[in-house]
Amino acid sequence: MTGDNQSSLLSNHKSSDSGLQIHLHPLVLLTISDHITRHILRRREEPIIGALLGQHNGRDITLEHAFECQVVRGEQGAILLHQAWFQDRLQQYKDVHKEPALELVGWFTMAPSTGPELQHVPIHQQILQEYNETAVLLTVHPTDVLAGSGKGGKLPLTIYESIYESTQGARKAANDDSDGDRSMDVDALESPLDLRFRELPYSVETGEAEMISVDFVARGGGNATNIDAPAKQKGKEKASKGTKSSQEAKALNDASLLTPEDDELITSLTARANAVKMLHTRINMLKSYLTSLPPSYLSDASITDDTASKEAPPSNSPGIDHSLLRSIQALVQRLPLLVPADSAAFEQESLAEKSDVSLVTLLGNLTKGTKDMREMGKKFSIVNVAKQRGRRGRPTAQLSEDPEEQFREQMMSSFERPYE
Repeated sequence: MTGDNQSSLLSNHKSSDSGLQIHLHPLVLLTISDHITRHILRRREEPIIGALLGQHNGRDITLEHAFECQVVRGEQGAILLHQAWFQDRLQQYKDVHKEPALELVGWFTMAPSTGPELQHVPIHQQILQEYNETAVLLTVHPTDVLAGSGKGGKLPLTIYESIYESTQGARKAANDDSDGDRSMDVDALESPLDLRFRELPYSVETGEAEMISVDFVARGGGNATNIDAPAKQKGKEKASKGTKSSQEAKALNDASLLTPEDDELITSLTARANAVKMLHTRINMLKSYLTSLPPSYLSDASITDDTASKEAPPSNSPGIDHSLLRSIQALVQRLPLLVPADSAAFEQESLAEKSDVSLVTLLGNLTKGTKDMREMGKKFSIVNVAKQRGRRGRPTAQLSEDPEEQFREQMMSSFERPYE
């Protein structure tokens, strides 16, 4: 499909003309990412199509949940939703999410960054006609993900709303450089209306319950092992392939030696190290800012208030931001609150708590050792009673399963042994 056909589906109206506000939740992003990953790994040929559930309050639309959908081929090969399956699944989600009540607010798919394609129009029209007249379209851009342009920047997705406009009117709006005060032609009013898409701004919002899942996924993502995909280029030397495979195997073996507790500890220490580095960077930035300021009569006794007001600041020095200086002063004044007033008492209390924790750990180890010794004594008594009964010709099948009874029989046998 050519770029002209792709760009022809986009409206010439500005996105700021629409009052819709989209609030995107991280759970939707996780569901879409999981669906795309499974689809690629399983090498499915059908397109990636899914539904978006949320709330529609006036001009505010929230995207809170998502699920994948089954598709069928309609007339002339058009991609459509499986009607019966989709209605059942949508009703199931509505039954589960009753408070607050969720509804179908749109759908998602994969598309280039230039905009939706013609193959997306039939399924969007189906949703508009049968489920929601104001459904939005969320497109994920795989090219941006592969190019790595989303690192530290905008998410590789775009949200569109659909509008109906005439083709001639759109061409006239595109070619017209005026402010739009001219009257429309009669031909533009009588021309048929076509479906067009217009980009919408969105913001990412996270609820308190979602923070738990997002934090868990973030920790799991940090522990995941990144395995490079096989190289697409051919004609490489066998020695380089053998070296690469041996390095990957060694990396996997080293990763497999770590327990889940070690992975969690490494992730926690890495996060703390990054936080300390960021704090050090911010402190150095504040220090450099304060150093670059002109001298003040408060810090230098030789400078008076009148002299400081008359002297012009150096050309390379930044402007004095009094609000920033007040914030820095408030931060410095809060630092003594972090340091205990009586350091000796604080150290003694910390040492007492550490001793209590060590004592509890030692008692736990002693209890565990006592339990192990008791289990060992029971097993030894069972084996010893079995040997003694075997020597005296008594059948071993009559042994009692009660450890105390076995211990009693063992003691009786030990008293009877001198008289045998």
